[in-house]
Amino acid sequence: MRREVHQMFARPLYLFASVGVMLMSTFFFLTLMRHGAAERMPVAVVDMDQTSISRRLCHEMQATPSVDICLVTSSYSEAREAMQQGYIYGIFVIPEGFYSELVAFKRPKVNFYVTNSYTVGGNTAYKQMLTMVNLTSGAFQREVLRKKGLPDDIIMHRIQPVTIEGHMIANPWGNYSVYLVSTILPGILGLICLMLTIFAIGYELKMRTSRTWLRAAGGNYTVAMIGKMIPYTLIYITLGIGCHFILYRFAGFPVYGSHARLLFGLLLFIFAMEAMGIFLIGCLPTLRDAISIGALYAMLGFSLSGFTYPVMNMLPPVQALSNLEPLRHYYLIYVNEALMGAPALNSLVPALSLCGFMLLSLLVAPRLHRALVYQNYPLK
Repeated sequence: MRREVHQMFARPLYLFASVGVMLMSTFFFLTLMRHGAAERMPVAVVDMDQTSISRRLCHEMQATPSVDICLVTSSYSEAREAMQQGYIYGIFVIPEGFYSELVAFKRPKVNFYVTNSYTVGGNTAYKQMLTMVNLTSGAFQREVLRKKGLPDDIIMHRIQPVTIEGHMIANPWGNYSVYLVSTILPGILGLICLMLTIFAIGYELKMRTSRTWLRAAGGNYTVAMIGKMIPYTLIYITLGIGCHFILYRFAGFPVYGSHARLLFGLLLFIFAMEAMGIFLIGCLPTLRDAISIGALYAMLGFSLSGFTYPVMNMLPPVQALSNLEPLRHYYLIYVNEALMGAPALNSLVPALSLCGFMLLSLLVAPRLHRALVYQNYPLK
């Protein structure tokens, strides 16, 4: 342990790749999603009608938090050029004669275009423009019925005969960052655990200092591995507890279950990612190969865990592969404990699965021990 702590402080890379990266990631994602969802997506309005109704429509759209009208023009070519250059995510086209057709009940057509090159920006712009068209149609019907002398309660029954009463379970604010940040930050912590574990062991192999490392442990492979991993594990646990405090105390993210069980799940996740790092460097006792495979494996975990795209909608072979990612099992614990407040029994299977990953490090122990002793691996 003393030897590893000395190496850790002698090379700033270790602390920067763990503490530095985690702090920057936490600051980035919490400030990126500070309002709960992407806001003020830039769009353009092509107003070919130039009437009071079209200007009022633009004003009301600008008042919404989701979009920001950064260009108002009567030329579609100008708006299209701005979209092609990446300055805007959507174009709202108000055709000529919009007001006259509206008062004549001819159902004028409003066109809008979005770019899906930027998924979040395009979808947000599309949703807001569609909402504004529907609200405009309802507002016009309301004014017509008012002029006919109908009371407001009857008018609303005609405009909206079916009302929706929605109850958002576990996240009544509709805060997207609750789903995203609460999983992506532990995922980044797991990525750090995996990559630094591979690097810490693989660097001994690359620099041919593995025998010195073993001699410091009296030739005992188990003692050598535990002594090397304890300083890093303490750092990871500290970062995990700090991240938990920031998310669920400072940022106020909901936890409807047990904080203790959620933290215990995070602890198992850290151990599982460290074990996967030992497993990969044990299977491929060459630093460059293990680092490359480890990076690919860790990044796939973000896609296969299910917090960005539901696993149940993936192809059956991909659903099976998702079980090979520790982040998937931590995500299930997070959903049970933080969002659903489910009984502890519901988190038992994911917790046991994370424990199963720890056994992988034992499978490669003989091979990794021989690699540390004989150093029979390519230098480049």
